[in-house]
Amino acid sequence: MYDAEVAATPRPFATFERLESRVRSYSRSFPAVFERGRGSHLYDAKGRAWIDFLSGCSTLNYGHNHPVLKQRLVDYILGDGVTHSLDMHSRAKAEFLEAFERVILRPRGLYYRAQFTGPTGANAIEAALKLARKATGRTNVIAFTNGFHGVTLGALAATGNQHHRGAAGVSLEGVTRAAYDSYFGPDVDTAAQLDQQLSDPSGGIDPPAAIVVETVQGEGGLNVASAEWLRAIEAVARKHGALFIVDDIQAGCGRTGSFFSFEGMGISPDIVTMAKSLSGLGLPMALTLIRPERDIWTPGEHNGTFRGNCHAFVTARAAIETFWGDGAFEADVRRKGERLAARLEEIAARYPDVVVGVKGRGMMRGIDVGGGEVSSRIVSAAFERGLIIETSGAHDQIVKVLAPLTIDDADLERGLDILSNAVAQARDAELNSAA
Repeated sequence: MYDAEVAATPRPFATFERLESRVRSYSRSFPAVFERGRGSHLYDAKGRAWIDFLSGCSTLNYGHNHPVLKQRLVDYILGDGVTHSLDMHSRAKAEFLEAFERVILRPRGLYYRAQFTGPTGANAIEAALKLARKATGRTNVIAFTNGFHGVTLGALAATGNQHHRGAAGVSLEGVTRAAYDSYFGPDVDTAAQLDQQLSDPSGGIDPPAAIVVETVQGEGGLNVASAEWLRAIEAVARKHGALFIVDDIQAGCGRTGSFFSFEGMGISPDIVTMAKSLSGLGLPMALTLIRPERDIWTPGEHNGTFRGNCHAFVTARAAIETFWGDGAFEADVRRKGERLAARLEEIAARYPDVVVGVKGRGMMRGIDVGGGEVSSRIVSAAFERGLIIETSGAHDQIVKVLAPLTIDDADLERGLDILSNAVAQARDAELNSAA
């Protein structure tokens, strides 16, 4: 069937317009056909380069095609290593588990069993919620305003964003929404509010199976929970017989400065969900970490065909051993996070008529520009100048920096220079339109 819109589409994008669903989103903000990725850069077929401040939405914390991780995978493939193993035993899985225990869990005083779910973060959340309901015999889950946990139906019920919820096509049930830290401002203790409602027989909230929370709400607008509030929420969960779940899918794997985003906060989750950068190289892999006493599954009770991605096990092990064996990488990420914060504060001070404030933690930060129209102009101007950067928040008001954790200082500064110039361009466009 002839489609005039497709016929008028520039040739590089015609295939996508003709054959790919209209549901695609990132490609609308970044009109290019990318061919190569290396480090903190993406390249098109003509060799034009963009600094990548998106990083696969924190899936590429170690950059594009890190040479150590890539070589491990190439060697494994050339050696005819097992590709797909369901949940059968494989050498690749054993070596990942041993490295994860030795390098990540044991030095942090943590002990979890690993459930390999389907390969996305939503799969890990679905497993966590199902297990909490099985363990407690309850159905209600408490999730928070602006939370994002995925778009499959169980995870979507816990997700706050109406745009995503509206696509469900069915009623989303089994979740009660509570107010996140500082949702009503810094002087309102939302943890105490939740406790009061749960303690009141007429509070209207059914006893929960779990409370699920992000320490930093990535898609929700870089809202940061304090350690004090998180401890209070965990105490509410313990008091009322609920499991305490931390969703570390976007904020984990070093994004906030430590491997887990909740380190040093004095909390001990029953379940932790991980995905995105867990594989290190962008390969699909998700993990639901379960305290042993909560691991009450019967064999095959929750499964997923691609829970045995051995290629991801290989690169995940390589990432753990390459970056997390000592404290050097972690210290460097924290240093970069401080530099990122300082530069964003400089941009906010330079353009107070555009930037409302700076938000986030570690290498998960951004600027609040008040609304989606302004942020869209900034993203477009940045792309024209050679920077890929995305937005988040209920109104797309946050321009969010998710640069690779491995980015060198020069590329970080260049990218932030481009962002600053894009903010200036958006401001000038606003002034011209007003005139």
